[in-house]
Amino acid sequence: MKKLIAALATIAAFSAQAADTLNVAATAVPHAELLEHIKPALAEQGVTLNVKVFTDYVQPNIQVAEKRLDANFFQHQPYLDEFNKGRGTELVSVAGVHIEPFGAYSDKYESLDALPEGATVVIPNDATNGGRALLLLDKAGLIGLKDGAGITATPKDIAENPKRIKIRELEAATLPRVLTQVDLALINTNYALEAKLNPTEDALIIEGSDSPYVNILVARPDNKDSDAMQKLAAALHSEDVKQFIEEKYQGAVVPAF
Repeated sequence: MKKLIAALATIAAFSAQAADTLNVAATAVPHAELLEHIKPALAEQGVTLNVKVFTDYVQPNIQVAEKRLDANFFQHQPYLDEFNKGRGTELVSVAGVHIEPFGAYSDKYESLDALPEGATVVIPNDATNGGRALLLLDKAGLIGLKDGAGITATPKDIAENPKRIKIRELEAATLPRVLTQVDLALINTNYALEAKLNPTEDALIIEGSDSPYVNILVARPDNKDSDAMQKLAAALHSEDVKQFIEEKYQGAVVPAF
């Protein structure tokens, strides 16, 4: 009996050691949905995945940096670079997963040409997504940016504004909620999907599938190469996930692997 008890204790200790838990922050759509989809596959590999949903773009990085969470999944590399630079953090990309083509939406007009003079246009107030929005407006011909203005462009970089549009900067998560109050809103696809907008049908203009803003799994230098993290990255790069993205989001989200 003593031998049996000892054997059972050894097995239990081995199982506890073999099982890993990852606590991952994510925005609801599509990031948390993708993570929930791969939970069963990870469980079979001994990894328990706990997904914590956030509605902002700041706390997920702060909580990973402070080791309150293991990783996050919500952002692209330019945003991460700006965050690290501004906050003094050293978060790193583990894997690129998908692209969410950025779009412009209106509850009042069916085309950009229909926008009136002095139209109110809202864009995200964080540096990289705000610049991304301005680049899209520049590409559409609604504004003209100064030469050399890139992803960190601000309204001060607007050189041409033929319709004298008024640009307001708001937190990205709030943009769908003010859509009825403005003439045009530049909305990140994850928030557009949450608001039941269909980017491929509802956006007046949208980035192409060649967008460089790949959404990434992010961790810290001390845990990015852990066995559990690498299993998570591999699961997000599986053919199953690729098929899930293509079937569920119908072009609103595009696999990047």
